[in-house]
Amino acid sequence: MIVTIQPSHIKGVIQAPASKSSMQRGCAAALLNLATTIIRNPGYSNDDKAALGVIKGLGAVIEKQADGSLKVSGGGVHPDVTEVSCGESGLGIRMFTPIVSLSSRQITINGEGSLATRPMDFFDEVLPQLGVEIVSNGGRLPLKVKGPLQPKNIDIDGSLSSQFLTGLLMAYAAAGAKDVTITVRNLKSKPYIDLTLQVMKQFGWEVQNNNYETFSFSGTQAAQPVTYTVEGDWSGAAFLLVTGAIAGGITVKGLDVQSTQADRAVLQALSACGARLSIQDERIEIGPAALKAFQFNATECPDLFPPLVALAAYCQGTTVIEGVSRLTHKESNRALTLQEEFGKMGIAISLQDDLMLIKGGTGVKGAQVHSHHDHRIAMACAVAALKADGETVIGEAQAVAKSYPDFYEHIQALGAQVQKTQTVNH
Repeated sequence: MIVTIQPSHIKGVIQAPASKSSMQRGCAAALLNLATTIIRNPGYSNDDKAALGVIKGLGAVIEKQADGSLKVSGGGVHPDVTEVSCGESGLGIRMFTPIVSLSSRQITINGEGSLATRPMDFFDEVLPQLGVEIVSNGGRLPLKVKGPLQPKNIDIDGSLSSQFLTGLLMAYAAAGAKDVTITVRNLKSKPYIDLTLQVMKQFGWEVQNNNYETFSFSGTQAAQPVTYTVEGDWSGAAFLLVTGAIAGGITVKGLDVQSTQADRAVLQALSACGARLSIQDERIEIGPAALKAFQFNATECPDLFPPLVALAAYCQGTTVIEGVSRLTHKESNRALTLQEEFGKMGIAISLQDDLMLIKGGTGVKGAQVHSHHDHRIAMACAVAALKADGETVIGEAQAVAKSYPDFYEHIQALGAQVQKTQTVNH
């Protein structure tokens, strides 16, 4: 799909999308919960659909309720399939692999698109220590695993992604781990582990977190029905908030300012650049002002790079964002992709070690850009296009479906001039 965006003035009120970080964790916990779970405000991005497909394959029964919520009867991992697919979800593959390994049946875990190239050596090293037989494709997908996983004291490297730890925490808890400890070195994205532990606590699993260095378990979960509400998504809403800062005043509803989601830190950047910002409970008002360059450390929240690059393009001076090393194994190599696509729009981006420098305030040009099949690149280009000097055409714009399928409709509802053209694959 090609999307054409004209320079537009934005105003209005919009509801934040459902968080796929929150939704996918809720799906995993609902599968492992020995009682029924009601999931309120469920997401339906491609990653969310993939998570629902995985838990269904692993034995969960999912019923849609009249109010739009989902009733999930889990009861643990009892697969009725020999293969599950995590779609293109990095969280999905890393979280569900240890959970699938709870089964004594051999299951193949697969994925699509860029997921096929992401490194999975972590599991080759760690799962055999836990009694799991694993065969990978040279550290890549597909993975064949056969458990059951047996919790033991282990030492892991958390530098590539916290998502591996999320999966182990859930699998250990579901296996009734007691008096065992996971020791972690170099843990990245700690706020996402806070989110995992918060979800687990809601489902009755207690994990002792000792300064993100060791995690200890105290035994089995008491079976209890759970009503789980999926949070509003700070990752997706970051694009809406930046839209408001550069293209007109809007109100974004449905975000918890006390959330453990790492991308809540977008508020710090918006405040630092001088955007007009009013934060209330469940409601954030944002509008344009004289925007100035800012400094921001995105090491713990690398998904903020794309919206912050769009913001920096309109900030006078050179913005510096730290944490570039976290961008290599995303849907695209995001540092290079942002440099290339924003370069087409007249914005110079240079990379120095772990820093990205964006020269803003020089004027954004309408251009022909490409998503590189990366949802956040498509959204960043769309947001930057709203105050460009002419129309912007985004190739492979349907990539947004991975995390925020309603993105174009939402900015259109706020006044953006958006035209979609379906392309034919030959």
